[in-house]
Amino acid sequence: MKLSCSRAELWSAFQIVSAVVPVRTPREILRNIKLSVADGAATLMGTDQQVGVRRKLREVNTDSAGEVLLPTQRVAAILRELQDSEVQLEVTPEALWIRGQHSEFRLNTEDPVEFPNLPAFADQKYFCISGRTLTDGITRTIFACDVESSRYALGGVLLELEGTKLTMAATDSKRLAVYRGTITEADNSLENVKPVIPAKAMSLIARSVPGDDSQAKVAVHQNDVLVECGESVIYSRLVEGRFPPYKQVIPDSYEMTIELVAGPFASAVRQAMIVTDAETQGADFEFAEGLLTIRTKVNDVGTSKVQVPISHDGAPITLTLDPRYVSDFLKVLQPTDPVHLRLNNPDSAAVFHSGDNYTYVVMPLARE
Repeated sequence: MKLSCSRAELWSAFQIVSAVVPVRTPREILRNIKLSVADGAATLMGTDQQVGVRRKLREVNTDSAGEVLLPTQRVAAILRELQDSEVQLEVTPEALWIRGQHSEFRLNTEDPVEFPNLPAFADQKYFCISGRTLTDGITRTIFACDVESSRYALGGVLLELEGTKLTMAATDSKRLAVYRGTITEADNSLENVKPVIPAKAMSLIARSVPGDDSQAKVAVHQNDVLVECGESVIYSRLVEGRFPPYKQVIPDSYEMTIELVAGPFASAVRQAMIVTDAETQGADFEFAEGLLTIRTKVNDVGTSKVQVPISHDGAPITLTLDPRYVSDFLKVLQPTDPVHLRLNNPDSAAVFHSGDNYTYVVMPLARE
């Protein structure tokens, strides 16, 4: 088997597929990426048996067919260091050859027959999401997942469909991120499906979306999901368990709304975080007329006091929040984005809104 292709395209595809390759696994064969060539096309495949991806290479010159396992770390190093615009691969019964204009590498490989099969996207029932909606939704929710938790289904992002409405939500039980968008096309039989897709798969999907104007197809099955976006097909098992009833966390009404701007607010939070540590995670957010003061105190480190002007003319109120959680929310916004903080009292949830479709809830900490 022989083929030649653009080094840049192969390297880009290889980076996406290698994201699912496990560093440690009892099945050593999974530490490879499978290259399959047939009918003048080539496909890279990688999996950890929970999440997998197929990535098609667009421009390949070949008149042969076959399969080979690419040792992920060594091939990645070769593609990263080669300076050639084109790379050639040749598979013989004894080895894999990778050649550039002035370089040549011979690598031993394993039998590709033992590598798990990854499904192509052949579903007739699916829904479509624009690339912009999908990437925005993932970016604005994924950081709130708790990938270490075995409680509920906190290790992924919930996709909730209702008609043409799409809601994406993630929580670690201390904070909640909710993004609302629309779907562009759907099969009626998928109404009210609520899959929870692992954070690892959602991160891979976001990386695979080719652009804002693209469309992603999502097919939901009982235990897994397939997503086709651009040249990639991502397979993932769904997170087991029931996602918490997140709507109950968001209050129906509020006593107070405070207007903020993402950039200055984020800068103040980052400054306050300088004087925090793993044990002392709380910061006092003091909202007064025209001024926000953030205070932190760590016995072995010191104190901080950061102030920023705000457009607030209501009653003063002080909240104790984890500044890291507030910073995570502000990171995904543009500096000029307006932020609305809605509150009822110092002991109730702090609810941040950005636009009409993004809500972020942070539970307060007990004040010392």
